[in-house]
Amino acid sequence: MSRLVDTIRATDAAIRNRSLEELVVGMEFEALLAAGAELEVFRHKCENLYERVRALFFLFALCRFHLPQRLPPGANAGLIPFEGYEHLLQRRFEEAIECFLVAQRQAGPSDALFSALATAYHRLAFQTLADQVRRSVRSVQGNQWMFRVGHSLDHPLRIRKELATASADGSFPLLHEQTAVRMDLTHSAWSDIFFLGMDYPEGARVVNVSIDLGVHGRDEKPRPPVEAFLRVIDEPVLRLTSIDL
Repeated sequence: MSRLVDTIRATDAAIRNRSLEELVVGMEFEALLAAGAELEVFRHKCENLYERVRALFFLFALCRFHLPQRLPPGANAGLIPFEGYEHLLQRRFEEAIECFLVAQRQAGPSDALFSALATAYHRLAFQTLADQVRRSVRSVQGNQWMFRVGHSLDHPLRIRKELATASADGSFPLLHEQTAVRMDLTHSAWSDIFFLGMDYPEGARVVNVSIDLGVHGRDEKPRPPVEAFLRVIDEPVLRLTSIDL
């Protein structure tokens, strides 16, 4: 088993937290190519989300930064199969990777194929994380409408009776809402929270605050910066208008 797979599966933080650059120092092209092939097999067999995603990012970095620099002199420029390119456009990343790897076995490694593989691995890694978030959200019954609403009656939101009742002149009441803006002080984005939570739980704490805003010297006091208006109209359309833009 290669150092790359050993690093991903290690329980010792000193081993697991080693950088890819540290692991591939001094490795020749053929050894690096073999390590990438082992990572490809490993990620397909692995059932652990963290290990699978980290393997994908390792493969991305190998194809983007390390393998192209070690290509033997005289290596062919290479061509990207159109079928694989179509798979990328359709977000079928697994199919794209398989297509590129087949082309690599048939025509040999090339800078073009490494570039295509790097793109596919990178996008597949984030798609894997996004799919996990989607599954987690969908597991809560009250959130299922967010992903599939087959009919308007399936939607849980309703217009209150007061807003749907016209006044004597035929106009409907106006709903005005204001809210503060959310700020994430620790800058824990959605993609890295998985790795922080698994590797460094004490660093995965997200601190949020809600704040009002105001212009110094102009406004008497801060006010909620997010503002929305809603009114029922006597037309069978949804009209969305941005006042400030």
